[in-house]
Amino acid sequence: MPLPQAEYLPNISYDSVIFGFSGEKLKILVLEYYNMKTYALPGGFVKVNEPLDDAVKRGLSERTGLDEIYLEQFHTFGSMDRFSPAVMRKMLAEQGHIYEDHWLFGRFITVAYYALINYENVVPKPDELSDSIEWYDFDQLPKLMMDHAEIVEKALEHLRSNLDQKLLSFNLLPERFTMKELQQVYEGILGETQNRANFQRKMLSLNILERHEKLFLGGSHKAPFLYSFKK
Repeated sequence: MPLPQAEYLPNISYDSVIFGFSGEKLKILVLEYYNMKTYALPGGFVKVNEPLDDAVKRGLSERTGLDEIYLEQFHTFGSMDRFSPAVMRKMLAEQGHIYEDHWLFGRFITVAYYALINYENVVPKPDELSDSIEWYDFDQLPKLMMDHAEIVEKALEHLRSNLDQKLLSFNLLPERFTMKELQQVYEGILGETQNRANFQRKMLSLNILERHEKLFLGGSHKAPFLYSFKK
């Protein structure tokens, strides 16, 4: 029996918007369910003797293989659109589990988190109710089930707010990076082009960057400085 009811809190779930950055594009991890062409955010349920934050960290570690992840809880979703027993019944049936009644068929209030990770560090793994998990460009997401598109939009809204300070906790960049790479992260998240000179002036004025040696790649072009975030 998948996800035995005695192990989990009923009617409460979490959903995670997992942002990654490919160097140019902001990406999001999306699950696809067995033979259904149904797409959803990675989520899960809270065990009876488990704090909510620990449940989310466990789920993210299982999906990404990473343990040190920047996580932020940003909203709770509880509309009646979240009640879709027919979809869950079909998901289980596609795996050979036929139930007239199951705790997963109930209405769930979900607590939403977003995570920020380095796209290149992840080998995504599907959960036990899905058969695949893939990175999608933010502007080319498939149609998501229930209210998951709303969850993504809300996550991006929160991500964009106070972005300068959040960058200190991000895992989107290598330990040392160029100003161009940092600007590409901003442009990917904000969805708009930044003026190079103005962007560099702004970032240096924030006093959150430490400058290192130049990055020499050969050729005649000007070598850029490498930066890291101050500890």
